[in-house]
Amino acid sequence: MHDHRLKDILPFVASVECGSFTAAAERLHVTGSAVSKSVSRLETRLGSRLLERTTRSLHLTDAGTAYYQTCLRILEDLAEAEAVLAAQRTIPSGRLRLAVPTTYGRLNVMPLLMPFCQQHPELALSLSLSDRFVDLFEEGVDVAVRIGGAPDLPASLGCRNMGREQMQFCASPAYLGREGRPENEAALLNHRAILYERVDGTPKPWLFTTDDGQPHWREVPFRLALGDVDAQLQAVIAGLGVAQMPSWLIQRAVAAGELEIILPQLQPDGLTLSVVWPRRKQFLPKVDALLSTLSALSIR
Repeated sequence: MHDHRLKDILPFVASVECGSFTAAAERLHVTGSAVSKSVSRLETRLGSRLLERTTRSLHLTDAGTAYYQTCLRILEDLAEAEAVLAAQRTIPSGRLRLAVPTTYGRLNVMPLLMPFCQQHPELALSLSLSDRFVDLFEEGVDVAVRIGGAPDLPASLGCRNMGREQMQFCASPAYLGREGRPENEAALLNHRAILYERVDGTPKPWLFTTDDGQPHWREVPFRLALGDVDAQLQAVIAGLGVAQMPSWLIQRAVAAGELEIILPQLQPDGLTLSVVWPRRKQFLPKVDALLSTLSALSIR
């Protein structure tokens, strides 16, 4: 980027954030006319009007809004690059954005983050818990934990595979005492199923493995279909039926005696757990420290 382009970006961003050329000039320690001329020069070069000027205020045009977002990313990239190169910035600091799946994040990631935050008081951690697919570049996320997701990652993303979940059949001791324990797949299919309901409203089938090791899905009649894994777990613990759920979700309930594993020989592999990050951010002290902490994650 040429120097004059960067020089014009700063007055434009300041004008948007301050709401006037005069206020922007005060922030930048220049004259108001210098800011106004800089923005006009930028508009001429781009061939687009970026700001609508009135006597009282400035308003972004559609083109100006898009360009402003681009400018913010450029300035953030510069700040990140300086943080990497500056010797005094070896202590993890600044804002750190992490995105994790809702329930897995609450159960498995949060316990790692509490001591991480205590160890790094200079960090401002922003944590998003959501089961939707997060685009790290579009949303400015530094690190994401994913269960499943696109297998073909762009070269711009680093990825660490943390293992594959096991899908296990389970029920409460009370349910098994009342309805009996299934001894094979055919008997299992006759039990009351508690299924997970996808976002599109369809129940998720049960996953089995064929004799040659290939996965296959089976639609099963269900008693309940719930669009939340925590609710599904509670329904199974309450003795309402049988469910197939990932090992990481039920292991605490199994250890507490609230659930029992059924037909463990049938449990197939489920989705892969991975940690992903933009490669260009990998050597930032804050990202490096977080990746080190997340290396303790497991899906088993």
